[in-house]
Amino acid sequence: MRLILLGPPGAGKGTQSARLVKRYGIPQLSTGDMLRAAVAAGTPIGLQAKAIMDAGNLVPDEVVVGIVAERIEEADARKGFILDGFPRTIAQADALEKMLASKGVKLDAVVELKVDQSKLTDRITKRADETRARGEPVRKDDDPEVFKTRLAAYNRDTAVISPYYKAGGRLIEIDGMRSIDEVSSEIESTLDRLDEQVESR
Repeated sequence: MRLILLGPPGAGKGTQSARLVKRYGIPQLSTGDMLRAAVAAGTPIGLQAKAIMDAGNLVPDEVVVGIVAERIEEADARKGFILDGFPRTIAQADALEKMLASKGVKLDAVVELKVDQSKLTDRITKRADETRARGEPVRKDDDPEVFKTRLAAYNRDTAVISPYYKAGGRLIEIDGMRSIDEVSSEIESTLDRLDEQVESR
């Protein structure tokens, strides 16, 4: 099962990814983690990324896609993977498609957690207030102002990915405002149906 998980910050992607990892026995691939691992391992593309980052520049799409290409060749990703936080732009989505096609593999599904963003902001604010009331420090991601900035960046840069995959008929939209178990249940039943369709072809 080769998946992309989409949704704004706070939609529950991390929680659902962890459950899918357990269910399907496939790794969740975060571009940040892969980038750090490639640099630490000193792979050719890792060294290229390190040189770019050391110069204070952003790692270009072709290097990020090259790192994804290396990672999905590893044994634990042979059965599939979950991409989280990538692609973020149409250019990255195109580059990912071409890279997967060159390996003779394709994505099985793109799952988007649909959420009411105003309620999401309220939820984060409430969580931050409860944390403060307990006398605990508020996590950076739970700071309402930081969250609003991340949400604005998502809407500006990454929200365009959904229509791209929808046009290709691969987008599965899931109501992410329900309970964690209900969201998991719908994702799993949808993917199971997809699996059955693939096997029956």
